[in-house]
Amino acid sequence: MNPILKVLIIDDEPDILEFLSYNLSKAGYEVFTSESPSEGIRIFETEKPNLILLDIMMPEMDGIEVCKIIRSKPNGKSVIIAFLTAVDTEFTQINALESGGDDFINKPIKPNVLMSRMKAFLRRTENTEDLSSSLRTFGELTIDKEQMAVFLNQEPITLAKKEFEILYLLSSRPGKVFVRNEIFNSIWGSSVIVGDRTIDVHIRKLREKIGEDYISTVKGIGYKFVF
Repeated sequence: MNPILKVLIIDDEPDILEFLSYNLSKAGYEVFTSESPSEGIRIFETEKPNLILLDIMMPEMDGIEVCKIIRSKPNGKSVIIAFLTAVDTEFTQINALESGGDDFINKPIKPNVLMSRMKAFLRRTENTEDLSSSLRTFGELTIDKEQMAVFLNQEPITLAKKEFEILYLLSSRPGKVFVRNEIFNSIWGSSVIVGDRTIDVHIRKLREKIGEDYISTVKGIGYKFVF
């Protein structure tokens, strides 16, 4: 694996830390662990990991609060944060994602699922620099922010302004789950009231124009760009 991906695991259960650390180290990742949220935050500041696996339910400080603190740090914007949760509810998942999380992995964690998700996170990390550009290319799909233009197989695709803005937002962090409120606030602003089905309609129109493969629905929560 080149370059080596740094992973920080924050979880108050020693067995979980040992299990995750063993499997990730064996796969070639550089792993740091902490049973304490406050210590985990200190490790983040000194080691600057690429990815954080963060438990939600911890006694000292819950993972959602830890995520908010890390996101407030100068180098906390770009790190990928994936929550570890045994509480499989929409409410918990939405709160976790709205606090700044990118994704979540449900407990109990299976080794093959863990490694598959890690590979996806690594691809997302490798693509970060390219996504800072106004021109983004994903296979046959090209998104040009300066011209507000989209091309599929080099053919121009006509999108309405909001459709383009939603596509550009989702593609800014491939694989990240954007909850509905996050999309509403980013595209329409928190002061604008739109119907509950507005995002669904725009997503449906986007899929009709660029195909079904690029935008995935996370049932009851939101959408993510898949590449």
